[in-house]
Amino acid sequence: MTLFRKAQQSIRALRALEPSITPFGLITSESLPGFFLRSFAALPETVSDDDKDALSNVRNIGISAHIDSGKTTLTERVLFYTGRIHAIHDVRGKDGVGAKMDSMDLEREKGITIQSAATFCRWKDTHINIIDTPGHVDFTIEVERALRVLDGAVLVLCSVGGVQSQSITVDRQMRRYDVPRVAFINKLDRAGADPWKVIRQLREKLRMNAAAVQYPIGLEEVHKGVVDLVSGKVIIFEGEHGENLVESTTIPADIAADVEVKRKELVERLAEVDDDVGELFLMEEDVPAEVLKNAVRRATVDLKFVPVFMGSAFKNKGVQLLLNGVADYLPTPLDVTNTALQLDNNEERITLPCSRSGPLVALAFKLEEGRFGQLTYTRIYSGVLKKGDQITNMATGKRIKVPRLVRMHADELEDISEAGAGDIVALFGVECASGDTFTDGNAKLAMSSMTVPEPVMSLAVAPKARDQSANFSKALNRFQKEDPTFRVALDPESGETIISGMGELHLEIYVERMKREYKVDCESGGQGQYGRVVGYLEPLPADHPTKFEFENGIVGNAIPPNYIPAIEKGFKEAVNSGALIGHPVEGVKVVLTDGAAHAVDSSELAFKLASMYAFRTGYETASPTVLEPVMAVEVSVPSEFQGAVIGDVNRRKGIVMGSEAEGDDVVINAHVPLNEMFGYSTALRSMTQGKGEFTMEYQGHNPVTAEVLATLTAHYKTARAVAQAAK
Repeated sequence: MTLFRKAQQSIRALRALEPSITPFGLITSESLPGFFLRSFAALPETVSDDDKDALSNVRNIGISAHIDSGKTTLTERVLFYTGRIHAIHDVRGKDGVGAKMDSMDLEREKGITIQSAATFCRWKDTHINIIDTPGHVDFTIEVERALRVLDGAVLVLCSVGGVQSQSITVDRQMRRYDVPRVAFINKLDRAGADPWKVIRQLREKLRMNAAAVQYPIGLEEVHKGVVDLVSGKVIIFEGEHGENLVESTTIPADIAADVEVKRKELVERLAEVDDDVGELFLMEEDVPAEVLKNAVRRATVDLKFVPVFMGSAFKNKGVQLLLNGVADYLPTPLDVTNTALQLDNNEERITLPCSRSGPLVALAFKLEEGRFGQLTYTRIYSGVLKKGDQITNMATGKRIKVPRLVRMHADELEDISEAGAGDIVALFGVECASGDTFTDGNAKLAMSSMTVPEPVMSLAVAPKARDQSANFSKALNRFQKEDPTFRVALDPESGETIISGMGELHLEIYVERMKREYKVDCESGGQGQYGRVVGYLEPLPADHPTKFEFENGIVGNAIPPNYIPAIEKGFKEAVNSGALIGHPVEGVKVVLTDGAAHAVDSSELAFKLASMYAFRTGYETASPTVLEPVMAVEVSVPSEFQGAVIGDVNRRKGIVMGSEAEGDDVVINAHVPLNEMFGYSTALRSMTQGKGEFTMEYQGHNPVTAEVLATLTAHYKTARAVAQAAK
């Protein structure tokens, strides 16, 4: 605070001496009218003016989120408002068409995104390449490889669910590849919508310097628009599809004060990371809209700030303003510094200019079996790639020809003759693996590979009919090539084919795809016991009316509702016997947040057992302790024995709460563990020559000392070992 006041005083002194001076580094709407800063971070000298002109209006973005946050619905609206599609369709395909980006039948049936899908569109003067990614943890590799090649991202969050498990995973992936992002709080039309809670979670759970750049006008069923906190404009969405934006500068009186508070909060957050806004903030001056807009862009590109937009994609509100935010705040390909490995120089890293005049360097980040052969999704980092070019695969050293070059629009293709640095395109008929680098053969460079997580679940599979073996092998080879997290191995003992992946749903999808795409019916190793529960434990308040509480916090149907009672029963049985000394566990709340079920292998028993194991795992890491009964003791003795009695209470690990004189006697009140009160009547008579008396009643349970805890747990373990040996 002292430094803050000194800075204010210094600037005020400067302005008093020379009112016409604009403090250095400060750009105001008066000093540069109508000027919009475009901060191209550390542009290499080899980037030409033509490159800047060509790429300053290009955005390569991904849309990522937790499952059921509305990513694909949002992408559907983006395509509609940018004119790429002319009708809006349901994500689950209930209208017989389905969302454009979920082109796989399985995606439309299950209402989830399984494979990332690419498209492109134009919003005003900005060309946007978009990759819509899955939200389910089982398909995390799709998010990983998309973020590896993207320049920016939109993190979609549910206004009710907030920051959820996969939101945290996606954020970790974005940080791994230094991807700037904007956040979009979706589903403001839902009951219980609370965007401010979500922003708090962004700051607390994801450690983001995040602030709203919009204020919602109404929530839940009355949500109708937003106030732009940067420009101060009021935008109301009207029309059948929210296509009519009605703007005004009159902020509704009932929210005007709150809007002012949130704008100040936005300015404060930016003042921490941007010098221009920081100086105005120190001088307690208003920050002009253009200065604030430029600051949001600089801080976002520099990974110092996350602007938060709001709306409801399903209700067609807020999407156009999010597109404005993508254009205004997310980086161009020139803003991002990419590095390559020099293969002829011990893989030394070198900065790779995003220039069409440079050597060709492109990364194959995703493979897909298309109608016309293998489709290779490619990000071009340098140079130009043309149809018919001879290129070199740096992983194999092979020279290959590019027979066909296309832009993707979900499952549709648009042939193009060439693409340059900053583009995301697809190649046909090129043999390669995911993560391979292509060059023109002159540059001995390779892009660093992406992080591939290890599989977490395995399943034994086999074709039901012998005549399906050839297609079975063909399917497995293709899936391994497409998906680095899908592994196939042969069990040396049983001779069974073992497939491994990121989860039960991941493997289930591939088994279903074998059936649909290769006409192979697979059988697995028979019914097992599958149940997955995710959640957390937290202590209950001391005055809570119950000793145990279970809360179902699942949003959606990650676990079928009919299994929830079995899960609660499993937790209740688990708390009946704690691991420390075998006594019941009290004062604990279990919150169920996520999970998974299997169509065949799940049962009530499986979920009950999963809950019991989950509680024991969480219990062991929660630093549990043993509670012992504590008695409220009242001792009445002659005053000459007061010191001896209090000393004895202390030796019994009691806490003296107070003492009060009553004539020649003194009444001492204390809390003493019940275990220490055995034999107290005899000891009291001895200390007071038979003149003392006491009463006691139950006060509560308190934690035992570390010494007592160690003794009790040691005795319990010994007794269990003896009992097991006797069996």
